[in-house]
Amino acid sequence: MKPVISLVGRPNVGKSTLFNRLTRSRDAIVVDVPGATRDRHYGDGRIGSRSYLLIDTGGLEPGTHAGIFAEMARQTEQAIAESDAVVFVVDARAGVTGADREIAQKLRRLGVRVFLAANKAEGLNGRTAAAEFHELGLGEPMPVSGAHGEGVREMMDVVLAAFPAEEAAGEEERDKHPRFAIVGRPNVGKSTLVNALVGEERVIAFDQPGTTRDTIEVRFERDGKPYTLIDTAGLRKRGKQEEAVEKFSVVRTLQAIEASNVSVLMLDATEGVTEQDAHIAGFVLERGRAVVLAINKWDAAGPEAREKMKRELAWKLDFLGFADAVVLSAKTGKGLGPLMKTMGVAYESAMADLSTPRLTRALIAAVERQAPPRKGLVRPKLRYAHQGGRNPPCIVIHGNALQEVPDSYRRYLEGYFRKAFELRGTPMAIQFRTGRNPFQGRKSGTGR
Repeated sequence: MKPVISLVGRPNVGKSTLFNRLTRSRDAIVVDVPGATRDRHYGDGRIGSRSYLLIDTGGLEPGTHAGIFAEMARQTEQAIAESDAVVFVVDARAGVTGADREIAQKLRRLGVRVFLAANKAEGLNGRTAAAEFHELGLGEPMPVSGAHGEGVREMMDVVLAAFPAEEAAGEEERDKHPRFAIVGRPNVGKSTLVNALVGEERVIAFDQPGTTRDTIEVRFERDGKPYTLIDTAGLRKRGKQEEAVEKFSVVRTLQAIEASNVSVLMLDATEGVTEQDAHIAGFVLERGRAVVLAINKWDAAGPEAREKMKRELAWKLDFLGFADAVVLSAKTGKGLGPLMKTMGVAYESAMADLSTPRLTRALIAAVERQAPPRKGLVRPKLRYAHQGGRNPPCIVIHGNALQEVPDSYRRYLEGYFRKAFELRGTPMAIQFRTGRNPFQGRKSGTGR
């Protein structure tokens, strides 16, 4: 799986600027005010053929034990616990501070793999600017500029060299048989479900949140077909951090979702849909994975709890309207058959091969049934479609003036394709590509 790397340092050393540079995004807020970042922020990055998961953290203020800075410190400790490596960001212009020394001491005590980045080194002699940071005892300081990109590639080459390269088989290997990630908040019965589906005690199931400590892949066969189940971890903890960090690990869930074809989101029927459930559902949707809603402990839920669950599914998880829900009891095994069938349908939908002739015929039928609305004197013309990818299915539509197609019509086409090809349980991407107008830019009456 991708290495997980967190950016750690005192406030206002440029962690968020570096985060945006490494993820090629503007997801992290960048202002010249200490403490702008407070929660952990996650992003995907890639250097050449190597990919990684990056965590931006709030500034560490050693010695602060109350208020928002204490909460920021707790969030940072959580990020460190989730990480395979830490990039300790310091300010090359400010030099070594007392706070830097305290943070360095803390990182050494935790025993994590640390790389030292002397940020804001643009316009300076890099070797000279970074020299004084040797006193922190964390190895060779690397001068970088998150704002200008100087030295960033070289730094990440050093960081990623510490980890084995990802398997080359990649997507092709995963396409050979379905991979299902069992995701959800702690204590909803993920490990119990894995054991029930496999038919043996493959993972520890215990009535305590956070029992599973790492992501576990379990291969098994059902009705002669091979499958892989991915049981997600509660948290991989280190030493004394055990009391300080949460028992829900975003990183492990993100890694499991990305490694899967279908994510089975487990919900607790006795508790309803929580905010944490909605967050995990959002992670699944962002990764474009097919999803099945597994409502566990249905037998233990009374009539009021069941009605509440139905209402909250429609309200809090309305953005997963394409997903099928299955009620079950992982403990007794009731509902496992329908669950496996629904998981199979979602997998087949996510990995479906949609031929260009069939897609184009469906597109023409959809337009004949309801044409795209006219905008001024222009009406978009949708000519043909082809498949642009799988997991999730991507449909590319070609035509003229397609930049004028409204979102409402995009949703109409998505619904039409879903029905025409019986795609259930998977998100879908529709892309429009407008053909070049050969007469664009020519003056009328020139004959050219």
